[in-house]
Amino acid sequence: MYYTGGPAFSHFRLEKLLDSAKTLEPTLIKITAQYLYIIDIEGVLSETEETRLRTLLPDSQSPQNPLIQNGELLVIPRPGTISPWSSKATDIAQVCGLSAVKRVERGVLWRFTAETPLEQSQIKRFSDLIHDRMTETVLSDIKEADALFSQGAKRPLRIININEGGKQALIQANQEQGLALSDDEIDYLFNHFNQLHRNPTDVELMMFAQANSEHCRHKIFNAEWLVDGQIQPLSLFQMIRHTYQQHPGQVLSAYHDNAAVMKGPISSNFLSKKRIFMPDTQTHEYAYVAEETAILMKVETHNHPTAISPFPGAATGSGGEIRDEGATGCGAKPKAGLTGFSVSHLRLPDLPQPWETHYDTPSWMATAKQIMIEGPIGASAFNNEFGRPAICGYFRTFEISVNGRRRGYHKPIMLAGGIGNIQSQHIDKNPIPPGSLLIVLGGPAMLIGLGGGAASSMAAGQSDEALDFASVQRGNPEMQRRCQEVIDACWRMGFDNPIYSVHDVGAGGLSNALPELVDGSDRGGRFHIGAIQAADPSLSKLEMWCNESQERYVLAIAKDNLPLFQALCERERCCGSGRSDSRTTLVFV
Repeated sequence: MYYTGGPAFSHFRLEKLLDSAKTLEPTLIKITAQYLYIIDIEGVLSETEETRLRTLLPDSQSPQNPLIQNGELLVIPRPGTISPWSSKATDIAQVCGLSAVKRVERGVLWRFTAETPLEQSQIKRFSDLIHDRMTETVLSDIKEADALFSQGAKRPLRIININEGGKQALIQANQEQGLALSDDEIDYLFNHFNQLHRNPTDVELMMFAQANSEHCRHKIFNAEWLVDGQIQPLSLFQMIRHTYQQHPGQVLSAYHDNAAVMKGPISSNFLSKKRIFMPDTQTHEYAYVAEETAILMKVETHNHPTAISPFPGAATGSGGEIRDEGATGCGAKPKAGLTGFSVSHLRLPDLPQPWETHYDTPSWMATAKQIMIEGPIGASAFNNEFGRPAICGYFRTFEISVNGRRRGYHKPIMLAGGIGNIQSQHIDKNPIPPGSLLIVLGGPAMLIGLGGGAASSMAAGQSDEALDFASVQRGNPEMQRRCQEVIDACWRMGFDNPIYSVHDVGAGGLSNALPELVDGSDRGGRFHIGAIQAADPSLSKLEMWCNESQERYVLAIAKDNLPLFQALCERERCCGSGRSDSRTTLVFV
């Protein structure tokens, strides 16, 4: 089912786009963009239901002409993914009683008018101007839009045959999957699986690559280093930690959790405790509560994704930092954020500067100008839609010539940071008892952000273009807001908080987050990948286990607290994977 909608972009944006498109086709005189709503329904809607659905979709009308005629292109979300808009729109439709609506998606129908009619081959040249290759695809046939809702066969598990192919099979897999494995790591894996007398699977290699990537392990900062041929007593990371070890001051937690914590306005005098306006967990009525709280803080970077696709890269950078705050200790409250950008010279076409020299940015990487147009909006949009203000930040450009080479922030620095509060009894994660349940809280698994930890550990331009785009995520701040509401409800219970320990899902996806969760208690776990909720049933085992779909957390609770936790998730319409029977993924051994 299709409905056309209203204008997708402002007149100002279309005029700017027209100027760019004229460089490809000088005869172009007009561009229009109109929303197209694509609905997957089960059965037939009644007249009342269809009226209700059209009321929810702004300016919706039944198409009067065949869709995608000459001079038109349709941009839709990439098949196998669900756009953040779709997640919210589908949820609203179902809350409004439209149970037959399985999914609502939104595309943009572009029309190009020139002095003389354009051939379809000419129109396709505008594709790069109207879509983001990371999250969208361009169609010239409306029937191809059915791929949004198609459910293909599950992709198989892949075996890397080192018994026959030897070490070269591992080297080839390293290149094809973008694992960024070093020669030493390839030797280690080859010897390890030879000792086990079996071939590795693609899941095992991807999991190893993400968990041992520079992004996750900080191997450079943790390595030995030499000055004038002498091995230094401390690594770079040990030097950073040394100050805290010698003078911890008011710092309560640092360098071992998702965010650092320092003392807040704590006093034995009840009247001088911090007064927080929050709901009572029993009555749900808001009131001021005086309690001892600490201050948490976090700063991290999201450079590689922002270099590839600035808006979603910067948005998910801020989103990941917010999750780090909420996943500190046994649950915490993000309060305010900051964003920052370091890029190379902007090279503005209408304002060239004498110090700016020519530089060829790789075709799949954004220019400094594109990053500064789209990145700050992406970061601010996620903060605003999540409900946490980004109140400060910075921006700078820099390049320098060194030994005849032009150095600069060609691969940008995208900085995301923030502060929040945490109750004193929740600062440290609790040991997880055997038999506890592990929960995946948040959205479903999708083929988004595959191999991000390894991809971000490579130098700019060294990885494959397709793998670069596969490694970038897309953000859904609405789902993350719901997850945070569940976590908030738990920590507000004080000493009755059902969460033993919580981590956010980032680089490496569940393959990194769940082992990290159990490792914190020196335990192992039994994980059944089939229990993970997925938006696309065709995902392979590797894609299910290692994708970096955003807005997810992993946490541990007692079996007895499962009904309470499920009730919180249902109230916030926030799905959680995890059962207590023998089929579940998420039960301790």
